[in-house]
Amino acid sequence: MTILKRMRGVLAAGFAVLTLLAAGSAAAQDSDRYGQQKVVYHINGNGGEDDKAYRGALRNVQNHINAVGRDNIEVKVVLHGNGVGLLQNAMENEPLQMDVTSLRGQNVVFLVCNNTLTGRDISYEEDLFEVFEDQIVPSGVAELSYLQGQGYTYVKP
Repeated sequence: MTILKRMRGVLAAGFAVLTLLAAGSAAAQDSDRYGQQKVVYHINGNGGEDDKAYRGALRNVQNHINAVGRDNIEVKVVLHGNGVGLLQNAMENEPLQMDVTSLRGQNVVFLVCNNTLTGRDISYEEDLFEVFEDQIVPSGVAELSYLQGQGYTYVKP
């Protein structure tokens, strides 16, 4: 192997390392830019055809996590009214189910309004995708106000 070929190989490897370092630096700069965040997403509308509105809202949550960094954000999603349909539909809609599961794996907490469950005769154990008693809040709108008082930024996707 000639010295020229070796130098090309070394330069290519060096360029690859610099590219990785620059990408890591850009991600670090993004998290530095946004700092630590607490955010509450409010979902109370219909999902529409193929649950596109629900999936779009969950994509917003994922994009937010990607921008800020998983370790720099605390996310809660409050569902009430027609928004509870997100977790009802996730019982049968596999892509929606995967979106919810992925977000939960990133410590996103889904909170469900008990007023809606009671008023619509919905069982969180039987009718909603993987919801547990500690995720039921007395009132979705009161929870939104409470969380804002705790320093959470309100987002309505």
